[in-house]
Amino acid sequence: MSNSVIKNEGSRRPLKEKIVQIYEAFFRGEDPSLDNINFWDEYFLLRPNLYFLESQFEAMTYEEISSLKETINNLFYQCVRILKDGNQIRCMNAIQTLCALVHGVYGKAPGDYGFDVINLLIGFSSAEHLMQTLIERLSHILCNEYPSNLKSLVLKFLLILVTIESMFVSEEREADKLNIRANNAVLLALYEVVHLNRNFLITLTHCQVDASGHLFPISSEPILYENSFLSPSKVENELPPSNLLVTFLEFSSIIMLNTKDESNVNTCKLCFIILTCITEDQYANSIIHDVNLVYKVQLHRMPMRHRKVCHDRNGSFQPLACPMLDLMVEFILSHMTKIWSCVFIEIYGSEKGRVRLQYQWKELWTALITLIKFLMTQEALLAKNCNIFNLSIQVMNTLNLFITFGDTFLPSPSCYDELYYEIVRMNHVFDNLYSLTLRYTTCDGEWKEYAAKLMNSLVNVRAIINHFTPKIESVLADNGLSALTEDQVLDVVRNNYDTLTLKLYDNLDQYEKYTEKPIESAFFTPLVRSIITEYRTSLNFKSLEMQRIMKEFSIIS
Repeated sequence: MSNSVIKNEGSRRPLKEKIVQIYEAFFRGEDPSLDNINFWDEYFLLRPNLYFLESQFEAMTYEEISSLKETINNLFYQCVRILKDGNQIRCMNAIQTLCALVHGVYGKAPGDYGFDVINLLIGFSSAEHLMQTLIERLSHILCNEYPSNLKSLVLKFLLILVTIESMFVSEEREADKLNIRANNAVLLALYEVVHLNRNFLITLTHCQVDASGHLFPISSEPILYENSFLSPSKVENELPPSNLLVTFLEFSSIIMLNTKDESNVNTCKLCFIILTCITEDQYANSIIHDVNLVYKVQLHRMPMRHRKVCHDRNGSFQPLACPMLDLMVEFILSHMTKIWSCVFIEIYGSEKGRVRLQYQWKELWTALITLIKFLMTQEALLAKNCNIFNLSIQVMNTLNLFITFGDTFLPSPSCYDELYYEIVRMNHVFDNLYSLTLRYTTCDGEWKEYAAKLMNSLVNVRAIINHFTPKIESVLADNGLSALTEDQVLDVVRNNYDTLTLKLYDNLDQYEKYTEKPIESAFFTPLVRSIITEYRTSLNFKSLEMQRIMKEFSIIS
């Protein structure tokens, strides 16, 4: 008899979860709610088995799924309806079920789906009203006092909806040509919030990061030179303070290291657009120039033959404007590409705020002159593809800002001497640039007007060269020398300012503010589509598995 019992127990099939039995009834086209008016209230208290749901959709053809249209429509409707219930467990289960429905139907949709998928998921007759109700309920959860994990799940579902937006707007799917980094989606979100909500810049510059990577707000400066409680030795022995902007600058320097890959080029451009939006904000500019608010920023630099990369992890604390300028100088030297909105606004912020930033300005001047030299060398090639005159005008405007207003923000009079020294030393670069403008202004062509503007911007630089060069030659002749040392040239500069006449340019402090449309529309449209395509292909629905979700939602009562 005992053998018979053992045999019967061994032949039993393993018990199925109640939720799995209900799923099987759904996929047979049955409606378990017909004989139970409380069915849906009880159903949404059961833990969804997302793995089973996904495997069922994967095993079916689109035609088989289409035959279950009424069942899917009803389940979608009940999920939206239960969100009004207010019970957080039911809301959580409903949102997970919606994730499974949307992802499952989309995964089996043919290439040109459009309205068919809307009809299959929601039904044409109620699609508009139901989607409006759904968005309102999700918005209610996000905007009110609900657990953060529930809000996180809502955002995951919204991300799924956004990344399959062609279900609601029929358009041709674009091939995934770019190897988009996962960071691009985060950067795009950062761009939108910085571009559209400038109040976020307060968070960006005031949210401090600890050693573990967690964020917390700060109400006072991280390092105050006047603070008697923080001795220099104690500060040096502790981990340097950081914030979101510091992290962003360090990330941008890493992205700059490899721009041979097209996806990295797009990421790099997006980083500098974000920096442009940050520097255009008056409040953010005052924060990054605040000499009492200082940080250590570890920028990564590209190795080059003519220089040795120095990784200085014990660098000094500086206002954020200094590493931002370092980043721009590094980009100019390593890529020879324009980022003048950031550079000019940074300098204009120093001039307007009368901030005497302790910065190695000579590095910036060298980078600007090197860029002009590069443009002259590659003129034949570049002139066919871009407006090198407009770029050169922006470079000269930046130099003229130093020449005209440098006394208001350069840290010491000796910086002025160094600026004039660099201009005189590199006089051949400016002579070649002037010759270029003469060549284009003496003949009709599309660049004639720009060449004339560039010629006008060279007045002060040429005045400096023409003023100091004869003085230097006179010293050489009087002393029988073939060349002067740097200190000797600086002495000549210091002793001959009085007779130098310069031009005061109008509207030198004006710059072209960033506008997304129509200038950058051609950049953002394919970028957004590429991010969407990448997310579609990499979406792992099993990451929403119930056990992990329930662990996250342990705080829900």
